Amino acid sequence: MEFPQAFSLSGHRALITGGGSGLGLATAQCFLKAGAEVVLVGRDADKLEAAASELGAGASVAAFDVADADGAQAFAAEIEAAFGPVSILVNNAGGTCKKPIEDMTIADFRGVLDVHVVGAFAMTRAFLPQLATTGRGSVLFTASMSSFLGVPMVAGYSAAKAAYVGMIRSMATELAPKGIRVNGVAPGWIDTPLFRLATSNDPARLDKIMGRIPMKRTGEGEDIGWAMTYLAADVARYVTGHIIVADGGALHGF
Repeated sequence: MEFPQAFSLSGHRALITGGGSGLGLATAQCFLKAGAEVVLVGRDADKLEAAASELGAGASVAAFDVADADGAQAFAAEIEAAFGPVSILVNNAGGTCKKPIEDMTIADFRGVLDVHVVGAFAMTRAFLPQLATTGRGSVLFTASMSSFLGVPMVAGYSAAKAAYVGMIRSMATELAPKGIRVNGVAPGWIDTPLFRLATSNDPARLDKIMGRIPMKRTGEGEDIGWAMTYLAADVARYVTGHIIVADGGALHGF
């Protein structure tokens, strides 16, 4: 492989769930710069259209709620009919419920798992034929620091993100003979609107976060997008079953 072709996503079509904002949108921006086409997926059609307009040529949208696991198969068929086969699937959509365990209902807990775990499984299963047909299939998961660290008040989210570790390893092993690689990126604390909202009125929490990061700064959305790009590109063709932790050293820092 020649540089920079080894890092190119030319010829790829990527579907990104939760692609209308945050890390999904940042990943779409990086994929487009690397030469891929992207299809942004989410529940809010207006948000998706606004994001696609911001991204420009090469970006398309498709409204779908990944929590609708029973509808994933039909949705995958609609995507293929409208755009052609998908060669990169980014399971990025998610949400959380921040409550103490005693206040978190079973419905709260199940709702988080339905999007992150059941939804991501259903989407991956539905798109497998397309991913296998391309010969360059790649499934990516947006993991989390809570995949590895104990984070209070988010038991459902932590359970879901920890489940990604097992899903990535199992799927990577099972799907390798089909020519499909499975990997993930675990973001640390990234400067997004959600992060700023969560910390703007909580200086103690912000100090705790910054004190854990050896680099002493938060990351940017493109730090995650470029890590995703690497994993999807031919340069990582022998990499499967792994999670890149992009966190400024926080996981192993002191």
